[in-house]
Amino acid sequence: MRRLSIAKQEWDTNLSQLLSKYRIYAPIRNGTNCDYLEVQSALIPHIAYNEPKPVTPLKKFFLPVRENVTRVAVFDKPSLIIGAPNCDVEALGLLDQIYLDSAFPDESYRKRRENTTILCTDCLSINEHCHCTSYGLEPKGNMKSDLSLIRMDGDVILNVYSEKGEALLGSMNINGAPEPGRELEEVISKKSGEVMEQLTRQYPELPDYQLSGELVNGAGEKVWEQFSSDCVSCGACSAICPTCSCFLLVDRPGFEKIRQLDTCQYPGFERVAGGEDPLRELAERFRNRYMCKYVWKPGLYQEKACTGCGRCIDCCIGQINKNELLISLKE
Repeated sequence: MRRLSIAKQEWDTNLSQLLSKYRIYAPIRNGTNCDYLEVQSALIPHIAYNEPKPVTPLKKFFLPVRENVTRVAVFDKPSLIIGAPNCDVEALGLLDQIYLDSAFPDESYRKRRENTTILCTDCLSINEHCHCTSYGLEPKGNMKSDLSLIRMDGDVILNVYSEKGEALLGSMNINGAPEPGRELEEVISKKSGEVMEQLTRQYPELPDYQLSGELVNGAGEKVWEQFSSDCVSCGACSAICPTCSCFLLVDRPGFEKIRQLDTCQYPGFERVAGGEDPLRELAERFRNRYMCKYVWKPGLYQEKACTGCGRCIDCCIGQINKNELLISLKE
């Protein structure tokens, strides 16, 4: 890992010059919301750095809601995604195992991953339902991204992890930037410690990831009936989750195959031609999602299928808090 520091104004100037070589996406705040937009020069000063999480999960850049998988993806430029939180970057570890399986690689996903450089940003604040540390993760960049960034007052501190990251710096002509000074490092360390402490206090009773899996696996029918009573099967929790990846494959005339993201929370998700449906009952569909997150996927891929972003709690129409469910199982 290489670490360097440049002035924010110099960073913005280099980003502006980079627009001719990269298609850049970054979170922009609009009122109470913060989400990705394609960046042009006028938006560069408004990029929201070190935010806990954009509304849209990182997976949408690699798994579009709908696409024709028989068409070869063509890119006019490589993409640069700025501002991905670590909970989303960690989720790509699971998606990569699913879609880049050596026996059955997904070409559409692979090409998008190869064409994209990910610049993760450390979280310097938290949202109401963030709980990554409960599952052993940290709200800062690591080697699953290509680079990570911290904006501290008038400085931008970069960590470089991959060849893609090095190539990006080469395009920006900032390879010779110095390492951050000791005083700046101390300020960053203090701020990161404060954020970690806030996250620790957020859900002190929440069981860790392994225990959550054991509790979910052993829960009886009454638990699922109780907590699913407010569920309206809208599927928002799965659609916005950074690790959910189920899809439909729809055949169309002209040998078109349309992949459309799907969710186990929809009625009819597992219905077969004969009419049988193992997930006909609402409580069964509700339970299925928790089993997938905490038991089945981690058992199959040795990766966490929940990274503690809290988006499913934020978006739930029925105001179901999955952390409250897990805490109740522990108690």
